[in-house]
Amino acid sequence: MKKYFIFFFFGLFLLNACSESKDKPSQWRGPDRQGIFYETGLLKTWPENGPELLWSFEGLGAGHSSVGIGNDRVFINGMPDTLGVLYSFDLDGNLLWEKVYGEEWHESYTGSRSTPLVVDDVVYLESGMGVVYCLNALSGEIIWEVDLPNKFDGQNIQWGMTESLLIDGDQLICTPGGEVNNMVALNRHSGETIWTSPGFKEQSAYCSPVLVVHNNTRLVVTMTSTSVIGIDADTGEFYWREEQLQGNLIHANSPVYSDGVIYFSSSSAKQNCGLLALKLSEDGKSVSQLWRNENFRNLMGGIVIKDGFIYGGKYRKKEWYSINKNSGEETLISEEFDTGVIVSADSLFYCYNEKGQVALVDIGPNKFEIKSSFDVPLGTDQHWAHPVIHNKRMYIRHGNALMVYNISR
Repeated sequence: MKKYFIFFFFGLFLLNACSESKDKPSQWRGPDRQGIFYETGLLKTWPENGPELLWSFEGLGAGHSSVGIGNDRVFINGMPDTLGVLYSFDLDGNLLWEKVYGEEWHESYTGSRSTPLVVDDVVYLESGMGVVYCLNALSGEIIWEVDLPNKFDGQNIQWGMTESLLIDGDQLICTPGGEVNNMVALNRHSGETIWTSPGFKEQSAYCSPVLVVHNNTRLVVTMTSTSVIGIDADTGEFYWREEQLQGNLIHANSPVYSDGVIYFSSSSAKQNCGLLALKLSEDGKSVSQLWRNENFRNLMGGIVIKDGFIYGGKYRKKEWYSINKNSGEETLISEEFDTGVIVSADSLFYCYNEKGQVALVDIGPNKFEIKSSFDVPLGTDQHWAHPVIHNKRMYIRHGNALMVYNISR
């Protein structure tokens, strides 16, 4: 009997451990969507030609999406012709399966956009045509699909629907961009509609929404074509809107929340653009502008907040800045490295520029010290995909190629 109880409690321990690991979805720009990966024990410098390349795969087809990781598998989507394909690899780079899921964006800047979202034993993604797919992570079987433009009277946008889906418990949040059904929550198990919101009745704008928990209010926050909007995450009730302009209606950066303030970054020559800080009211149901910095214009490389400062690069300029998150005051900290994507892990920053260089950088309010750098050796087209850091590995996607590097100390 004693042995039975030992095995019983050991089994419960294993079950809980497995449940805990499954409860952590693999999301766009890290677990909190803030460009921060909570890893430790990473290299502080790299060898001259970069960290060790563990494995690579060429043949994904066109695409700009990053990897999703779960169930000891790596998921990434691409477009070899005009159809989107989701690929599943084991952690050693062996291709387990590939699944054609439907038409992908093949008009301009072609290929996959939405980064796969891995939750438990399923994978979610949105095609550039605006169709949301739920697939079995073990087999690739399509469980359900929802055509957002058709079902919710939305419309596609100039360069294709681009948001990476947001998970909130059993809700899957997405932005069809219809006048009546501007944002919607789908049941992640069935694809059925939980709520819809008119929002500000604008088209979507390449932005991936974030979940903000502020005091007792849970908000979904995103950018649509000329707006920053906040919506109740549980009901879809529309709370607030602030104007944010960009010439081509591109708002590709996810908002970042910190200490009661939400930060938004766009790039444009118009007024009411740049880097915007909105302070939430006590209940989160209204906002006031804390500051706006129209000089700092970041279109899609993202920003990272650390120790009271915002870090990022100015779009297609050789300029990196630190910005005081309370005042918006900026400091030019480097003109030595072309700008691009920025993410952070283990106290350092990973910068991947549009010329195909990856740098490991020590960044501070008055510092941009490149510790190491290398040129991405494989791939095609633009260097736009955001790096992913997981289990001491760095995943770099460049068009049709995926490269996986060992960055363990």
